[in-house]
Amino acid sequence: MRKMAAAAMLLMMANGCASLSAASGEDAAAHGESGRTCKAEAAQKLVGKAASESLAAEAMRLSGAGTLRWIPHDGIVTMDFREDRLNIELDQTNMVTRIRCG
Repeated sequence: MRKMAAAAMLLMMANGCASLSAASGEDAAAHGESGRTCKAEAAQKLVGKAASESLAAEAMRLSGAGTLRWIPHDGIVTMDFREDRLNIELDQTNMVTRIRCG
């Protein structure tokens, strides 16, 4: 029983450390520290197309964004602004309806 408790404690401590380093990375990324700035105008030609990995790669290339966030129809997202993030909004059939930065 003691061995199980000790193992559980070690696991919780390891998870706590992992969470701290992940949070630090998220904080840095939240401030757009990827060194990139999103420019959604160039990616607007992708509106109306089906969501796919190749579309994502093309949107990232065209916009210069450092990160991408898919936003499904009726999806809930955080309102934090990231100057390096490209947001691609989708309809019920996974067609791109809007492309914007933030």
